[in-house]
Amino acid sequence: MTTPLTLTPDRSPQGTARLAVSGEIDMSNAGRLAEALDSGSGPLIVDLTGVEYLDSAGLSVLFAHAERLELIVPPLLGPLLSVSGLADLVTVHGLETNQPPRR
Repeated sequence: MTTPLTLTPDRSPQGTARLAVSGEIDMSNAGRLAEALDSGSGPLIVDLTGVEYLDSAGLSVLFAHAERLELIVPPLLGPLLSVSGLADLVTVHGLETNQPPRR
């Protein structure tokens, strides 16, 4: 059974391609996210503020496209992106700034 996932493409006020994602990203629908990310070229802002769950399959998709992504995340996903190392590869808006530095 596929987990509900909504993908809404649009443009930022500056004209950059943007993809708003909401629902849950898991192995049942990570392929849809990959297809959406593969469908364009150039920089892409991915707004994950509507995402309630992100598993390793979804995280793998984001890693595979890291060179062109800028992420907007809710507080729930910030620690996951930091611990996984994805936050070191992409610009992430919405990360908690009061976390201790990693060593």
